[in-house]
Amino acid sequence: MNQKEITEVMNKAEVLIEALPYIQKFNRNIIVVKYGGSAMVDEALQKSVIQDVTLLKLVGFKPIIVHGGGKEISKWVGKVGKEAEFVNGLRVTDAETMEIAEMVLNKVNKRLVTMVQALGSKAIGVTGKDGGLLKVEKKTVDGRDIGYVGNIVGVEPKILFDLLEKDFLPIVAPIGLDENFDTYNINADDAACAIARAVGAKKLAFLTDIEGLYKDVDDKSSFISRLTASDADALIADGYIGGGMLPKLKNCTDAIRAGVNRVHILDGRIAHCLLLEIFTNSGVGTMIMRDEDRNLMSYDYQP
Repeated sequence: MNQKEITEVMNKAEVLIEALPYIQKFNRNIIVVKYGGSAMVDEALQKSVIQDVTLLKLVGFKPIIVHGGGKEISKWVGKVGKEAEFVNGLRVTDAETMEIAEMVLNKVNKRLVTMVQALGSKAIGVTGKDGGLLKVEKKTVDGRDIGYVGNIVGVEPKILFDLLEKDFLPIVAPIGLDENFDTYNINADDAACAIARAVGAKKLAFLTDIEGLYKDVDDKSSFISRLTASDADALIADGYIGGGMLPKLKNCTDAIRAGVNRVHILDGRIAHCLLLEIFTNSGVGTMIMRDEDRNLMSYDYQP
C-alpha cells in the first residue's frame, strides 16, 4: 500500500471515529426524516437518501420516513386535464384530486419500501389511515374551503412503535381520516412534525431544496448553521423569514418545544446530507435546538 492509499484509509478511519460519539449518543433513539423536494425526483439522490436512512437503522437509530409527493401528484393531475391550484402553499384538493393524490402517494410509498428492502433492511409502508395513525379535520385558509386538505388533530403512534419494536423501518404517506372517515391529504411537513412529537423523536430532519436558514437570503455569508427555538421565533417576528420557509420553521420550533431534541433543515440536493449533518462536527445544514442547550455546542446565530 503506497502513501496515498494509506492517507485515504486513515481519512476514512477519522470519519468513522468522528461519527462514534453521535452513534453512541443517539443509539436506539427515534429519528423522523421528512423526505421531499428534489431528492424525491432525482434517481441518484433517491438512492443516496435511502442509503443514509438504512445506514442509520443499521448503526442503531430507529428511523421513520414521512414522505411527500407533490411534484408527482401535480404531474398526474395534469395528465387528467386538471390544473394544479395552490393557496398559501397548500394544494386545493377536490374529490378527484384527492383520489389522484392517494394513488400517487401509495405508489411513492411502495417504491421507497422496495428501495429499503433492496438494501437488506425490513420496511413497511403505511398511510395515516392505517391504525388511525393520523386523525384530521378540514383545514381552511383565511376562511376559504380548499377541499380535502387535513389539519392534524390527533396522532395514534402505537402502529409505529409496534413496527419499530419488530425491527421494521416505517415509511408513512401523509393521508388521514376525519371523524366521518373521509380521506384527506396532509401537508407532509405537518405530518412529520406531528409524528415526531407523538413518538418522542430525538431528531427531526427535513430534506428540502435549500441549503438551510439565512438571515438574509441575498447574503450567503449570513447562513445560520446553529440556533435555538427562541432565535428562530425572533427571526420570524423580525420579518427575516417568509414564503414556504415560514410554516416550516414554525413547525420546527413547535417540535422542539414538544420535546424533540434537535431539528435539522438540510439540502436534499446534496448526496448523503443526512449522514454529513448527523455524523460530522461541522454538519451541512441548519440545526435548531432547545433554548437550554445554547451553550452545549458551537453556536453561530447573531441577532
